[in-house]
Amino acid sequence: MTVHFIGAGPGAADLITVRGRDIIARSPVCLYAGSIMSRELLAYCPPGARIVDTGSLSLDEIEAEYVAAHRDGHDVARLHSGDLSVWSAVAEQIRRLERHGIDYTLTPGVPSFAAAAAALRRELTIPELAQSLVLTRISGRASRMPEGETLAAFGATGATLAIHLAVHALDRVVLELAPVYGRDCPVAIVVKATWPEERIITGTLGDIEEKLAAEPVERTALIFVGKALGETGLRESQLYNADYVRRFRPGWPQDDEACE
Repeated sequence: MTVHFIGAGPGAADLITVRGRDIIARSPVCLYAGSIMSRELLAYCPPGARIVDTGSLSLDEIEAEYVAAHRDGHDVARLHSGDLSVWSAVAEQIRRLERHGIDYTLTPGVPSFAAAAAALRRELTIPELAQSLVLTRISGRASRMPEGETLAAFGATGATLAIHLAVHALDRVVLELAPVYGRDCPVAIVVKATWPEERIITGTLGDIEEKLAAEPVERTALIFVGKALGETGLRESQLYNADYVRRFRPGWPQDDEACE
């Protein structure tokens, strides 16, 4: 018996990986976070599967589901929104599985920031302007941010910021970042990326609060901040420049020493 943690993607049922879909299809038990996940994903479950919405369950109750499935010899597909590597609360579940000696696997998913960038039809890294992307959030009731991991500190690098779980505190985001990026810095809020009700609110650090007030959003939104969002004068990398010599192009050194 194995518990399979699966990154179920940002929302749209067809943005789960093929591997994740196939694991769901052969698992007699499926646990999913119903409050933030499309029920369309459950169509991949096999007939007769035990389907449990964990939205109202405590960690102890989720652990009990794993133990019961282990006792019965039933694999579990445990679906988490987005990707498992960030803010998934998978680590605390894994610690409990290891205490019980229950095997587990992790299958990655499409992260929300990638889906939101696709909705914007933007590349988030522009040559010579912004070559780094910071995934971050603000302190909340579930967990506090470590000392030093502040928006202002990240903003000082000039990187593009993808700020999760913070649309309810947009005023705090603007307060910390406006002195760093300037009030004319572009901002984009992507609401429920890939869902049928997806929408986008764009502006600057100077006017985004007013624009959000006109189109209120309570949750399931991602905030992008950075100069790369407003880039119109195209800066081209050298990657596809006709004069750029690289491997698999004529002119690349072929002797062993040059290739080391």
